[in-house]
Amino acid sequence: MAGQDWLVTKEGECQPLESLGHYQITNKYYRLYHFINDLENILEDSQSERLSLQKICPLVRRLLMSSHWLQTTVRKPEPNTGWSLLKLYDEPFFPFTIQTAVWTPGPISPIHNHATWGVVAIIGGLEKNIFWKQSKNIIIKNAVEKIGERILEPGDVVAFETGAIHCIETVSQQPTITFNLYGQTQGEVIYFNPVS
Repeated sequence: MAGQDWLVTKEGECQPLESLGHYQITNKYYRLYHFINDLENILEDSQSERLSLQKICPLVRRLLMSSHWLQTTVRKPEPNTGWSLLKLYDEPFFPFTIQTAVWTPGPISPIHNHATWGVVAIIGGLEKNIFWKQSKNIIIKNAVEKIGERILEPGDVVAFETGAIHCIETVSQQPTITFNLYGQTQGEVIYFNPVS
């Protein structure tokens, strides 16, 4: 699973992420329960969110390379929305959620945060991420200013700091499929309004 690891900061900057650790394909499968256990250990031992994300990205790659079923475990997009989610793991009172998402070509999501950290791996298709930061404009509620954008390809993994704001658009002729991991929500998911 070749590709680049990226980090989106709460200021809306998208920068290469230097991963800590590496994935190695061996004859032994790296299963979802291994990943969940490793993830729990990283989060318990974490000194900072960014350090955790640097350790998590290689594990996401390892999981997707070893457990091929994750790349095909998706739901068909809903006709009325153009997208669908399939939760793979969401245990009550446990600090993360794992899911796959599928988007038909064309839809654009609202500008939003996730109120937590997240890691998204592109499995298929192309996804344009547009990055934003909160504006000082006090006239428009939840105002944001565009900082930049990046088209993510299969093999790319993007990590989002808590507070990162983005929207996505599928820009390929085929559906875009992603593997999504989110931490425990730390507040309210907000939908934002762009300032021109």
